[in-house]
Amino acid sequence: MKLSPITAPAEPDDLLIRMHNQVGAAVDVTGTPGSSYWACHGCGHGYSSIDHHVDTSRARANDHAAGCRAAYHRLDR
Repeated sequence: MKLSPITAPAEPDDLLIRMHNQVGAAVDVTGTPGSSYWACHGCGHGYSSIDHHVDTSRARANDHAAGCRAAYHRLDR
């Protein structure tokens, strides 16, 4: 399987957790353990407020990944 920018995006320096949604798009939890946020590379949805503990961000990202079937491919590439 060829990896696309959504399944294997570059890892940011503050990456804490990477999981994948139903079609393999990465869902990243970034920040610090005490102040983190998450973003889905498949649909673009996420929680950008950087005031959640990593456990909260992980749970929300996991809930999102479990149901998200989006595989957004950039059309300009």
